Amino acid sequence: MEEALPMPKQPERTVPEEFAGNEWLVEELFEKFQADPTSVGQKWRALFEQWSGKEAVPAAQQPAPVNPSPAPVATAPVATPAAKPQAATPAPAQPVAAPAQDQVVPLRGPAKAVASNMEESLSVPTATTVRAIPAKLLIDNRTEINKYLARTRGGKVSFTHIIGYAIVRALDAFPSMNVSYGADEKGRPAAIQHADVNFGLAIDLPRPDGSRNLVVPNIKGAQKLSFSEFWEAYNDIVKRGREGKLGVEDFAGTTVSLTNPGGIGTVHSVPRLSKGQAAIIGAGALDYPAEYRGTS
Repeated sequence: MEEALPMPKQPERTVPEEFAGNEWLVEELFEKFQADPTSVGQKWRALFEQWSGKEAVPAAQQPAPVNPSPAPVATAPVATPAAKPQAATPAPAQPVAAPAQDQVVPLRGPAKAVASNMEESLSVPTATTVRAIPAKLLIDNRTEINKYLARTRGGKVSFTHIIGYAIVRALDAFPSMNVSYGADEKGRPAAIQHADVNFGLAIDLPRPDGSRNLVVPNIKGAQKLSFSEFWEAYNDIVKRGREGKLGVEDFAGTTVSLTNPGGIGTVHSVPRLSKGQAAIIGAGALDYPAEYRGTS
């Protein structure tokens, strides 16, 4: 009698809280690590080896699986008597088409991580405020800045550069807004006052299958930077993100993040606040309000 062997217990793992908003990327890198540990960077490998519970062995060094079943033995074909002819029978009636069924697709990768992150965000006490801000001066100044850059050093300043830096300066002036909800060493609810503004920015990345996903790395100590330094740090992190060169430290410790649904025309949104962060700012569209668009 054959008896099934008990499956080894898989080590429990959870994505650390500091990667909030980027869980899908961590899970995807972990799957790559399981297939080939050398396919991820050293810092990612150290984290994933803790999850695995032991030193990982590269796929190239793993022993080939042994096939316990014997090789098939060739046998001579056995003659069979010819089948007796059968009387013709009427064709069966056409089957009735079954009703369409709902398709259940398990969530994986980015979709699974987004759903988990949104569920977890419900445990964070939040307050939402919405402000309409005149933007003509912002638009005009950006135009002048970009004209100057075109004549001199080159490059461009986006609305996100300016809005992001304005958020950083505001948090530096009002540090009470850079406070997140958490727990103390005894597990009691506590307010965590962050020493730095680690500014998280969403980067739209293409995937091999043609789809696109967002990652949210951050600029550490953004309140210490001039606008020029912030602009350079922003561009560097976007460049490294699109080249797949972001490391563990780029995602850890985000205190505030910026999302820009205004880029697709959204005027007002209520983004979810990830656990461990102090605030998330949703920037709406730069446009005339609907009630004024029909006027002369």
